[in-house]
Amino acid sequence: MLRAVGLRAGGVLALLAIWWGVAATHLWSEVFVPSPGAVWHQLVQTSTTHDGQRGYGGHLLYEHLLASLRRILLGSLYGVVGGIVLGLVLGLVPTVRALLGPLVTFVRTLPPLAYFSLLIIWFGIDESPKIVLLFVAALPPVAVATADAVRGVHEDYVFAARSLGARRWQIPLRIVLPSILPEVITGVRVAVGVAYTTVVAAETVNGVPGIGGMIRDAQRYTQTDVVVLGLLTIGASGLLIDGLLQLAERRLAPWRGKS
Repeated sequence: MLRAVGLRAGGVLALLAIWWGVAATHLWSEVFVPSPGAVWHQLVQTSTTHDGQRGYGGHLLYEHLLASLRRILLGSLYGVVGGIVLGLVLGLVPTVRALLGPLVTFVRTLPPLAYFSLLIIWFGIDESPKIVLLFVAALPPVAVATADAVRGVHEDYVFAARSLGARRWQIPLRIVLPSILPEVITGVRVAVGVAYTTVVAAETVNGVPGIGGMIRDAQRYTQTDVVVLGLLTIGASGLLIDGLLQLAERRLAPWRGKS
């Protein structure tokens, strides 16, 4: 564990050194490549109140982050629950798989910005279209992972459960779902990652407070250091949440990878 932590810390330090070196050469203007010092300055500025200005756009950095995390977690939660239910149905009922399988694939291939404008027309510019966008983005990965895993469940498990008196409605919840839990968690990790990549698109309209909204607003005024700060904030929080999901996987499915 110490070796792994040391390697990761060394990798981060190496990237910082390369970044600092490139910025110090002044080959490009700071508008294109802001220095680590400039990004650190914006971290301090956006996290405090100074000269009567509170953070960025009237909100502190942690408030932007919490607003985005709330949208991501809500959209991901709805997408995960809906994806698991849909995936179980797709995997267990061939007729439904034939009818809805192409639709799930169609939605999965659509870029978020392609239908976000339509969601704004339907739901307005408040929180609803953002949550729905993240829900639609997160649902297909979980549904596909769950459906594929269901089709891989060994028939002996199902036959054994039926011979022991399990009812038909108990099979998906007590036999199939526990058997496919590792694959489902992998789908959840992919879904949360997709939600993170979609949050900037979700916050293009009325997205402040929000990290994505902050990035979009800073981009309009070519505040590259704020843009980089927002990207680093999203990446760091994404790493933390993915680490928590991996921990949950080890707790809930400790048998994965073991014969």
